[in-house]
Amino acid sequence: MHRSRFWQNSWAWWLVSLSLASCSGLPRIVILHDPLTPEEHVALATRYEAQGLTKQAAEEYQAALGKLPDDVTALVGLGNVAYQRGEMKVAEGYYRKALKHDPDQPAANNNLASVYLSLGKNLDDAERLTRRALMQQSPNKAYFWETLAGIHFRQGRLAEAQADLIVADSMAPVENRELREKIIQTNKQIADALEKNLYPNR
Repeated sequence: MHRSRFWQNSWAWWLVSLSLASCSGLPRIVILHDPLTPEEHVALATRYEAQGLTKQAAEEYQAALGKLPDDVTALVGLGNVAYQRGEMKVAEGYYRKALKHDPDQPAANNNLASVYLSLGKNLDDAERLTRRALMQQSPNKAYFWETLAGIHFRQGRLAEAQADLIVADSMAPVENRELREKIIQTNKQIADALEKNLYPNR
């Protein structure tokens, strides 16, 4: 007696093979079914991203978008992956798409501002985006203040940048060494600029 076989691989995809035994010469039909929800794909992508597995993370974010094209979290995630790869234009596109669906999404606002800061353009827009992010409820406000400090520093507004960093430092978790290192580096850049009098009118 022929028995159907069900196989699950490590990506949690079910593969169901249907054989048309009675119709010789016809091709085999393979039906793929993805049992994961968009939220589950995003959760899996987030874990991959935390491990530095950007390719796998991008695949999972794309899978989420395949089921829910306006999934803002997946769009932001793809923007983050592109940003990590240095693909700023690609990252900008994903963040813009996310903001079309949710103009107040804090991470999309802050991260698009970070793209502009990295490219050294649209700094007024970057400041507006960061301030919009700061108006929302988010556990990542220390990052937003650090972004704002970078924008103010690039604009030559050194006193404001220093004040931003004080707030960022007060909010940054003690265990977040990466963020604290960025705060220290930006403070050093400000100190160097003041010592060299790079912005005499500020």
